[in-house]
Amino acid sequence: MNKKRWYDYLWIWSMIYFALGFFNILFAWLGMIDFLVPLVFALAGGNKRFCNKYCGRGQLFTVLGKNRKCSSGKPTPKWMTSKWFRYGFLIFFLSMFGNMVFQTWLVASGAGTLKEVIKLFWTIRVPWGWTYSAGTVPDWVAQFSFGFYSIMLTSTLIGLIVMVLYKPRTWCSFCPMGTMTQGICKLKAKGKEGERE
Repeated sequence: MNKKRWYDYLWIWSMIYFALGFFNILFAWLGMIDFLVPLVFALAGGNKRFCNKYCGRGQLFTVLGKNRKCSSGKPTPKWMTSKWFRYGFLIFFLSMFGNMVFQTWLVASGAGTLKEVIKLFWTIRVPWGWTYSAGTVPDWVAQFSFGFYSIMLTSTLIGLIVMVLYKPRTWCSFCPMGTMTQGICKLKAKGKEGERE
């Protein structure tokens, strides 16, 4: 039996993140850790160690899907792991992230007003006003929080759906962060090859 290491419990971080955001939306900013740390690993180390060892969301899917038997275990469809789907989903995801940043900018510039709404699957609006007391921070900070929490919650829900339908970590095969870090690692490897020549 394998001995558990500290990072085997990082799935708890995912649970804590969503619980904190449910009660105070400003905790959504903590999700930037999940955006920045994988990029740092890829840029500094040229590897996907974060995805393979430290990703709390991937671990959560393993705990629920494999350990708790919530996954059908069916093979991930080939189209989900194809290059066109992974990069297409990355482009879509980045456009949604860009739109969220734009909405935040509109609020910061005074051209827009704070919308205390979480959008599930980028379309379903869920009023989330109880999680924020107006005036606590500048409106743009709160706007970013609502948008970012929407993205994190939606992507986790997608991951849970594909976990139930297929293998536990199916989400990891087309995760935008995984696709970005893989691209960075490939570029770094090419750069090293060029230096050797």
